[in-house]
Amino acid sequence: MVFSSRDFSRRRIGAAAALALAGAALAGCGGGSTADPDRGKDAKNLSLTITRNAIEGGKNSEEAVWITRTVIPEFVAAQKAKGVTVKVTFRGQGVDDEVYKTKLALDLKSRSGADIMDIDGIWVGEFAQAGYILPLSKAVGAPAGAWDGWSRIPGSVQRLATFENERYGVPPGTDGRLVFFNKKLFARAGLPADWQPKSWQEIVAAGRALKKVPGVTPIQLNAGTAMGEATSMQGALPLLAGAGAEIWADGRWTGGGQALKQVLGLYAQVYGREGLGDPKLQQEAKGRDKSFEEFAAGKIGILFEGDYFWRDVLNPKTGVAKMATRDQDVGYALIPAVSQGRGVRGQSFVSMSGGSVTVLNPNTDYPQQAFELLAFMNSPEMVKARTAGTPEITSRTDVNKEILAGDPFLTFVSEKVLPVTSYRPGLSAYPQVSTALQEATASVVSGKSPDQAAAEYAKKLEGIVGGASHVTPR
Repeated sequence: MVFSSRDFSRRRIGAAAALALAGAALAGCGGGSTADPDRGKDAKNLSLTITRNAIEGGKNSEEAVWITRTVIPEFVAAQKAKGVTVKVTFRGQGVDDEVYKTKLALDLKSRSGADIMDIDGIWVGEFAQAGYILPLSKAVGAPAGAWDGWSRIPGSVQRLATFENERYGVPPGTDGRLVFFNKKLFARAGLPADWQPKSWQEIVAAGRALKKVPGVTPIQLNAGTAMGEATSMQGALPLLAGAGAEIWADGRWTGGGQALKQVLGLYAQVYGREGLGDPKLQQEAKGRDKSFEEFAAGKIGILFEGDYFWRDVLNPKTGVAKMATRDQDVGYALIPAVSQGRGVRGQSFVSMSGGSVTVLNPNTDYPQQAFELLAFMNSPEMVKARTAGTPEITSRTDVNKEILAGDPFLTFVSEKVLPVTSYRPGLSAYPQVSTALQEATASVVSGKSPDQAAAEYAKKLEGIVGGASHVTPR
């Protein structure tokens, strides 16, 4: 899957229901192997398979072409030079992500399937808890930890492939969330072109200034259930990180305490008493798309979004809301914590990211060779081949430094946003928790107080995750 070039907040995440097809699904007994990670390591003639949701001429075609025409022949040649004959087969899929996830779960549950596969980072925890995948330290052993690629993948990005402090695979790439603003509107409002807010109240202050510009909606902060996961990923979750909490940490879910009340308090300012946002837009089925069009037309001053917004939405040539003056008129900034040093991990700036993870099937007959192929796919040469002609943020800092050198925006995301980013928990309850968060923001936009909305969220959350013992009140 070319997850790194997608808008992750648009992805459907209700795949837990589809996994009912897998019998016990991801909550039951796993199919993970505990066999010797050195089995088959001396084989001189072997076969390996790769699968991901990509197929030539169909879904994620470029990804499929890269694997079949570059990765496989070059890996086979490299192995041949070492005296090893290996046949590598690509089993491409081109289906809905939920169908793909169910297929992987069925394969892993029955101890079959491809040797290497791509999964969404949000599935890692589910698959790990089910025993369908194992930490690389157990599946492969010492060679996995010794891979030189880890030193080129920031720890913040490695978290995408980590569950309970164990690495389960390699993330090929990722993305980030940030704040976009219209420089022309900022100039009319007397605001600086190099704006970088250092607190939420500096965002509100900029919104107040923009409110004086006729025909302009000062701030677009996704809210409500109509926006779906975009509300969580572009709004509630990065703001929660900015208030010093993550939705799931240390084995517990964050409830309706002070951090969430601060988040909902900002929503109340934007959509309530300050009148800085358009509440009707948050309720429309195509409200997010409309917000894109309004920003491109110079009718929205500040907008919270993923890097997808710059790369794909506003792209002057191929965007869905083309903005010919994007490079001159659109500014971007880090999302600040509620105030300096008050964000998660003591950060002053925060973000949220998503992406895929390439994992090893623990039931492979050749774990050492399979990991060697996995590492080869994520080598600098192969990563550059994958991104040829289509600059994107990869997980590797050395590759990013080279391929993003002529792209100030993607360099900014790679060097400034990713080091402060966070990820959604890869747990089966998350989709329902996310919906509850969206409902809480919708309640505030509709006029409820942050305290009331937070209390209602906390009650829903306890029902979703199995009671108060699984929730932290902070």
